[in-house]
Amino acid sequence: MGVAHGYIGNKDDYLKRLRRIEGQIRGLQRMVEQEEYCIDILTQVSAATKALRAVALGLLDEHLAHCVVGAAAAGGDEADRKVHEASEAIARLLRS
Repeated sequence: MGVAHGYIGNKDDYLKRLRRIEGQIRGLQRMVEQEEYCIDILTQVSAATKALRAVALGLLDEHLAHCVVGAAAAGGDEADRKVHEASEAIARLLRS
């Protein structure tokens, strides 16, 4: 097994949340199949998007607290790389 990632202590929580989101997405598919009202579908899309963002923000927080802080303490090129990685991840989240 590789390096322990920062989220590993909350892995079960993340998996539970992702399974719940998976259920929301399946529900959205059913809504479209059953030709539900557009606004009702959009409301559920918004809820699923919010849930995914919450997972993303949690993972980002754990990455900063574990991976970036650890690399910063060690210094050097690895610290620069981890900070750059985090900046790019934040930019992707802001664009989504």
